[in-house]
Amino acid sequence: MIKHLAMIMDGNRRWAKKNKLSYSVGYAEGGFGAAKIAAKYCLESGIKYLSLYTFSLENFNRPQHEQDFLFNCIINEGQKQLAFFNKENVKVCFIGDRSRFPKNVLPTINMLEKGTAQNDALQVNLLFCYGARQELVCSVKRLMHKVKKGLLSEDDITEKDLEECLWTSGIPQPELIIRTSGTQRLSNFLLYQAAYSEFYFLDCLWPDITREEIEHAVGSYLGVQRNFGV
Repeated sequence: MIKHLAMIMDGNRRWAKKNKLSYSVGYAEGGFGAAKIAAKYCLESGIKYLSLYTFSLENFNRPQHEQDFLFNCIINEGQKQLAFFNKENVKVCFIGDRSRFPKNVLPTINMLEKGTAQNDALQVNLLFCYGARQELVCSVKRLMHKVKKGLLSEDDITEKDLEECLWTSGIPQPELIIRTSGTQRLSNFLLYQAAYSEFYFLDCLWPDITREEIEHAVGSYLGVQRNFGV
């Protein structure tokens, strides 16, 4: 079984439009329900890490009322789901540019991270205010700071040094990345970490994803011979 499953949760707004519902329902009732399906699958399958693309830095270009609604969903659902996370022994981590985290969401983020810190059955990484290019720029700056301080020699910089400066430091790279809605691109998601990931694209919209589809995607991955260039 794989250690780390990553998912690009695409199609909430299209799902709402298709079902003649407001986009808010697409996020609140559709998106969060699908995330729980993914988490339960990982728990049942022994997958230790699940990364979900929750809000990208590019999403700040969306209308403010959409941003505000999504942030309020995180606040409301975070408070509701804490009991579920602790019951299922799930640790929650927010990964992204913390300087961009909205102030009204910070109490919920802190509550979820501190309240689940001791759990170890599954780590759910919510990639929030995240962008892979921005992550790489931040990592380079951290390396430059270490060199400037004399903590690291420029000539001795290794891949490991760079990985330790990533926002995902300490998390294994994802073996499998699943994206819903039929779109086949990464959209600035885990660009460095995805160097040897397998990709699986589903035509269904995110709120429509089922356990069987996730299981089929993982089964497809398990059937791939990974040579890593050898």
